[in-house]
Amino acid sequence: MNKTHREFQVFVKPVGPRCNLHCRYCYYLSHSFPGSQSMSGELLEAYILQHIEACTEPVIQFSWHGGEPTLYGLDGFRRIVGLQKKHCPPDGVIVNGIQTNGILLDEAWCRFLAEEKFVVGLSLDGPERIHDLYRVTAKGSPTHKQVMRAYGRLRKHGVQTECLCVVHSGNVGLPLEVYEFFRSLEVPYLTFLPMVEPVENGRVSERTVPAGAWGEFLCSIFDVWLDRDIGRIKVQIFEEAARPAFGLEHTLCIFRKVCGGVPVLECNGDLYSCDHLMTGEHRPGNIGRATLENLLDSPQQQAFGRAKRNTLPRQCLDCAVLDMCNGGCPKNRFIQTADGEPGLNYLCSGYKLFFTHCRPFVAALAEVWCKRNAGY
Repeated sequence: MNKTHREFQVFVKPVGPRCNLHCRYCYYLSHSFPGSQSMSGELLEAYILQHIEACTEPVIQFSWHGGEPTLYGLDGFRRIVGLQKKHCPPDGVIVNGIQTNGILLDEAWCRFLAEEKFVVGLSLDGPERIHDLYRVTAKGSPTHKQVMRAYGRLRKHGVQTECLCVVHSGNVGLPLEVYEFFRSLEVPYLTFLPMVEPVENGRVSERTVPAGAWGEFLCSIFDVWLDRDIGRIKVQIFEEAARPAFGLEHTLCIFRKVCGGVPVLECNGDLYSCDHLMTGEHRPGNIGRATLENLLDSPQQQAFGRAKRNTLPRQCLDCAVLDMCNGGCPKNRFIQTADGEPGLNYLCSGYKLFFTHCRPFVAALAEVWCKRNAGY
């Protein structure tokens, strides 16, 4: 009997919010959850089995996040891989991804990651003076040199590494310096994550990236990328911008029409609808009392997903680049439209600037692709 098709990616937090850094912009450190601060062996195996059973595709993807997931220990991750191999169906392929600050990635870790073909997301905000502005230890010590050592080890061992750069008020005005830094590292895959930190009454913190500057940041880098690096460096948001022109669904949750495909599993088994909305009202349940499959398909999780599309303000529905954005991440939809309607994304002006800027190239690229596939 064939399963109903289901797309999902669970961000698993094996040590909850525990971390060996104290990044000044971290939204997660203040969270706490009942029970142990590390996932038990029993719960880990139950999750891995449930995850495999919930998958409807032969490629089964696991995503390990934190806090800092490497605090689960190298032995802990060896146990993870062993359990995956134990429960993997004959026609299945396991793919692991881990998002890390890199501090604990010594030679043994990197050998393991290479041997088991992990995809590593490494948090790195750019050159030393920019990175160390916010990515520091609990004592305020800088971390750039340690992260760069980790990057060197990952490359040495041939580990597929993707760099994640948080864009905030401290680096948004330096797009070319930031991009040239990553170019010099020969980074093959690059993600820019805008930092939005609401305070009250629709306002944001001083660290928050200004919306218009976010758009200018992307436009500046896009122009250099288009001139020098297309086909050599994959920039996540540039790839996402092109997908609608090729008739493809977005892979990044913030640009999809509906949410709910990227829930979070905490170390105590609680499942939350989204990494940024970890409150009781967004908690479908616990995998110790209900299966992951049932929680993903639950009315609560499905309603959460549809709310993104169903609450778009008229300004979004009439927007020329709606298919590229779809209103963005719901967590950032806290300002009003020009007509005073609530629910507009704080980053709207920046996204609109960038998507409008890159759209002519995307359209031309799609036209060439269509002609080739039509046999012209």
